[in-house]
Amino acid sequence: MQIWGGHPLRGHVKISGAKNAALVIMAGALLCPGDCRIRNVPLLADVERMSQVLSALGVQLTRQGDILDINASEIKTSKAPYELVTQLRASFFAIGAILARLGVAQMPLPGGCAIGARPVDLHVRGLQAMGAEVQIEHGICNAYVPGSSRRLKGAKIYLDIASVGATENLMMAATLAEGETIIENAAREPEVVDLANFCNAMGAKIKGAGTSRIIIEGVPKLHSVDYSIIPDRIEAGTFLLAAAITRSELILSPVAPEHLIPVIAKLRDIGVTIIDDKPEHLHILPAETLKATDIETQYHPGFPTDMQAPFMALLTLAEGDSVINESVFENRLRHASELNRLGADIRVKGNAAFVRGVPKLSGAPVLGTDLRACAALVIAGLAAEGKTTIQGLQHLDRGYDRLDAKLQQLGAKILRVGETSADAEIASSISSLSS
Repeated sequence: MQIWGGHPLRGHVKISGAKNAALVIMAGALLCPGDCRIRNVPLLADVERMSQVLSALGVQLTRQGDILDINASEIKTSKAPYELVTQLRASFFAIGAILARLGVAQMPLPGGCAIGARPVDLHVRGLQAMGAEVQIEHGICNAYVPGSSRRLKGAKIYLDIASVGATENLMMAATLAEGETIIENAAREPEVVDLANFCNAMGAKIKGAGTSRIIIEGVPKLHSVDYSIIPDRIEAGTFLLAAAITRSELILSPVAPEHLIPVIAKLRDIGVTIIDDKPEHLHILPAETLKATDIETQYHPGFPTDMQAPFMALLTLAEGDSVINESVFENRLRHASELNRLGADIRVKGNAAFVRGVPKLSGAPVLGTDLRACAALVIAGLAAEGKTTIQGLQHLDRGYDRLDAKLQQLGAKILRVGETSADAEIASSISSLSS
């Protein structure tokens, strides 16, 4: 991707459905023996990979625009393909749904961005508490439910860490279990709430999603549903930062401002004006100067780790010294060295980045090392003098629905050079699913 910086953005940008909600809700459709229609599904490489995982299990999928129809009436195998699961961490979250439906599941250990260790022990211990026998051999997680009923049993589960993936996986498994399951220290992210609302719309009995204590009363069976996914709060935050760094005025919709409270608060701290006086809309106005601030990433409702890299890009042009502490993942500051190639002044020590604001950035060749690092480089490139060339777009396409095309419509000067494998994969997916 080539970006010629220095061009202000203007206009309205439509925010796509949430990546992290779409992926887990697609896995949740495995719980239903009938048709599920999911609306507001973003066009992403990760969504395509999850579609491939479900197809390999025997699930029928058809897509028309942002509507995805899933029929899991027949799950023909309990074993997910290694080559797909190792590319997409979220596909591991299907193990709870498969186990709940079939009483047996085989799932390779997951892949995804290399941003630090994200072990599956919380998932395994939770499933074991619900009566499953679980063994990990040769990189495969083998799970089955003993007994004639093949149904999991309700249990009290405490998560050592408020893991989003473990919360979602165990919540799905518990929807069809016998009795009551209580998940303590549950993750509180909006995507967890969206999954719970999706399951409840199918007839599940889930209470407390969005709090640290979730109670699930198991039911024998779920039914068909027509459900729309929440807007992507990270995509919305990325466009807010793109507007802030280019001193631009933008309107975003649809958005859920309550999902962006820490990001909006930090933007206001550094001098940006954000107006949220219309439902599902955010209006950002340009700031004359940007002030430094300190950030520490936390689990929701704290500052989201997925916004850390993009915000670092913005702070490179803020007046003064900023400190960013990454407390969620231990290997998520590799973008700092790439931002320095653009003229930023960032020092990294452990999991802390010390950002001294500079008067300007200058275009240069850079490499995106993970999804949000790519977004940070795009944001920096929009403000940098001259041309910035970004490689590693396979990461960007995993989590942003045509980010470059949306920015072009707002006035950015961006050009993709050649077609990435993700481009080809998505294009092929649209063609095959639509046909």
